[in-house]
Order: sequence, then C-alpha cells, then structure tokens
Amino acid sequence: MKPELIIKHARRFATPFRVTDGKKFRLRDHDPADTLDFTEKDKPRAKEALATGVEALAELQDKLYAQDQWAVLLIFQAMDAAGKDGAIKHVMSGINPQGCEVHSFKAPTSEELDHDFLWRCSKRVPERGRIGIFNRSYYEETLVVRVHPKILENQKVPRELLTRRLWKERHEDIRGFERYLHRNGVLVRKFFLNVSKEEQKRRFLARIDTPEKNWKFSAADSRERAFWDDYQHAYEETIRHTATEEAPWYVVPADHKWFSRVVVAAAVIDALTSLNLAYPEVGEKQKAELAAAKAQLLAEK
Repeated sequence: MKPELIIKHARRFATPFRVTDGKKFRLRDHDPADTLDFTEKDKPRAKEALATGVEALAELQDKLYAQDQWAVLLIFQAMDAAGKDGAIKHVMSGINPQGCEVHSFKAPTSEELDHDFLWRCSKRVPERGRIGIFNRSYYEETLVVRVHPKILENQKVPRELLTRRLWKERHEDIRGFERYLHRNGVLVRKFFLNVSKEEQKRRFLARIDTPEKNWKFSAADSRERAFWDDYQHAYEETIRHTATEEAPWYVVPADHKWFSRVVVAAAVIDALTSLNLAYPEVGEKQKAELAAAKAQLLAEK
C-alpha cells in the first residue's frame, strides 16, 4: 500500500477516538464495543490492516532512529484484562528492539516512595530516536491512588499537602510535565483501552477456565471489580483534565481485541508521520569518503 494511503487509513481509524480537549469529555459517550463500520465478518480485513500497519511502523521507527531528533513516549492505561499487553505485543511486533523499550510500573518501591510521584517514570523517558512504552505510568497516581486513598498514607507526602485540591494539582503537574516533554522533542501519546464490565468478566472467567491462562489471573483483579464505578469516575476525570493537543488521549474501544489493536497501530502511525521523519542527508564530505571507501574495497584482490 502506498504511504499516503496508509496515512489516510490510519487517520480514519485513529481520529474518532482521539481526545485533545477534555472539557466536554464523558466516558459514557464512548462505547467499548465500537468497531466503526466493521463487523465480525471484517476481522480478516482488520488483521490485514494491522499487518500493513506493523510494516509501516517498522519503516517509520527506522527513520526515527536514524534521524535521532524526536523521541516517542506511548502510555497505556486500562482496567485489568482490557488487553494492554496484547496490544503492545501485536502492534509493536515489527519494531527493532534496539530502538524501543517497554517499562511496566508496578507498586512503588521504597526508593521510589522517597521521591516525587513523577520521578520513577521521568527517568525512563526515552532518548532521542527511540520509542518508549509505559505499561501503566504516573497516571496510576490519579487512578488507583484516588480509588484507594489509603495508599497515600505510605507515600510520605507531607500531611499539609494532602488537601482537597490534591487531584487537581496532580492533573496540573502532569499537564506541565507532558508540555515540557513536548517542548523538548518527546512526542507523547496516551491510550486508555476502554473495556466494558461485562467483557472484563468474560475474560476473567476465560482465564480461570483455561489452564494455560491461569497464571494471568489474580484474585485481586476480581476484587477490584467492586470499585468499577470509582475507577470509571477516576478515568473520566483524569482524561478530562489531561487531554491536550500536544499529549492527546485515545479512548480505544477494547471489547474487540482485533479492532483495538488496529486503532492503536493507526494512532501510532499518525503520530510518527506528523514528525516528517526522513533519513539524514549525506553531505559532500561524507559522499567523498564513501566514494573513497568504495574504491578501496573494489581495489582489494
């Protein structure tokens, strides 16, 4: 497929789910089962589109690495069993490992708790020419911590700072941090894989009933379902207050994995093509050196 067609198709899939201004954002307006005009019969076509997208991403990443100017940070957030790991695995399958790093952020360590909440993620921001992927991120501080405020008791934050403005202030800090990254050549794109409560239940049961998937299931995951509405509110508030032009959110329908992966790939392609990537031009001096080296190699017996 021609590059211009790939870009056109990418924008078609990505744009409907992009949020750049959260003022009117409501999570209930986004259907987790949405597949645009695709149906289950179109799954083969969607898989073909994903394969094409993976090839396009490999070429774009090669140019990103060679150009060595921009860095790309992809942030994935979701409820359990929404498909973050699978999306990362399938969408980034063609990427050169030398130019990509994935970081999964679990509960903070004692060292991390001795720093500000952005510290452990900020030191993992990708260097120029590379793609960094955060599987969960500093957004956990406005999500799980908001749903379970007792976590704050272990964070060593001075008590006088834990006011009713805490979440608003953390949203402000995140917006400022992402604006800073953008101004320093780090392209930020954020993905919320929006799975329904019914689909999450089905996937949990599949993990329990399928022996080779048992390792994926944790009793803690099912316990968190009791806080479903609290998490939905926290996600809505977080997206509403941190969606910006320079660091947009993509609210990706996640009930159909075959479709959500296409949307993620399309959004990453759209982001990379916006950078006008190209291989570095070779100057006259380098051309002369290349010619000399070629002549020397050809002269060898």
